[in-house]
Amino acid sequence: MTVTAPETVELTDLHPSRDDLLGDVLAGLSASPKRLPSKYFYDRRGSELFEEITRQPEYYLTRTELALIEDCAPRVAAAVGPRAHVVEYGSGSGRKTRLLLDALEDPVAYTPVEISRSALVGSVQRLDEEFGPVQMLPVLGDFTQRIPLPEPGREARRVLVFFPGSTLGNLTEAESVRLLKAMRETMGDKGAALIGIDLQKSPALIEAAYNDAAGVTAAFTLNLLVRLNRELGADFDLDGFRHRAVYVPEAGRIETFIDSLRAQTVTVQGRAFAFAAGEAMQVEYSHKYTDEGFAALAARAGLRVAQGWNDPRDWFGLRLLQPA
Repeated sequence: MTVTAPETVELTDLHPSRDDLLGDVLAGLSASPKRLPSKYFYDRRGSELFEEITRQPEYYLTRTELALIEDCAPRVAAAVGPRAHVVEYGSGSGRKTRLLLDALEDPVAYTPVEISRSALVGSVQRLDEEFGPVQMLPVLGDFTQRIPLPEPGREARRVLVFFPGSTLGNLTEAESVRLLKAMRETMGDKGAALIGIDLQKSPALIEAAYNDAAGVTAAFTLNLLVRLNRELGADFDLDGFRHRAVYVPEAGRIETFIDSLRAQTVTVQGRAFAFAAGEAMQVEYSHKYTDEGFAALAARAGLRVAQGWNDPRDWFGLRLLQPA
């Protein structure tokens, strides 16, 4: 089924091609150790499963961040000022976006950049109905690549990049710096970025969030193999693989793997890839930050932490970045 945007919405389609997916997968399976990019989790079913993950009792991140945004939204709005063009990386369901747009003074436009067409269109449809005066300028594409920013009909006073969900933590340190530099370019000298970061806390609490008892996160991870079977004609046997997520204290991050349960061979587009019994394929990082570590990361991209807010338990934070 093809999902289309409302007629009132101008959609910029930069969707990664099948060749992008194939090239990344072949490169990742040829690497040692094997790896697959986490950005490909988010096909239609993957986006649905992720929304289900956010409602699991162990997954504290989304509900904590939602409460934090709701609490500090007036202070964020005061810091940002009127007539902002909000550019969101990885818009998802739009629950957090609604809180931000509702708090801002006269926002000019909203540009969500999302890799999942169904998630993007669904979110924009809901927000377009609720925030009619705000021009919707969605971009279907990969926010880890350079994105040409659509021009709104009304002139904006500043660009506000919105990157909630601690999604920055899914990148390596080098990738994070590159993305923050791209944000710096997108926002310009007068702009800002509002970023959600998951903070260091009990390792047991963190690890449980990525290994929910209902098995939704496991289904989300293994859905990546379902996608590769469907879109690339691969022959992954899902019964031969399992999800595994572990917290690595020295790295300050969750590392998620797909483990091979037996010796087996998988083919993708006619190329064969051997898996040993117990072999781990890395599919995602989830970094957890300290204030010092995050400020240092931002500084490497020419940004500074202008303001910050944490939830009452210091589990999750929002940081407003501006050009240094």
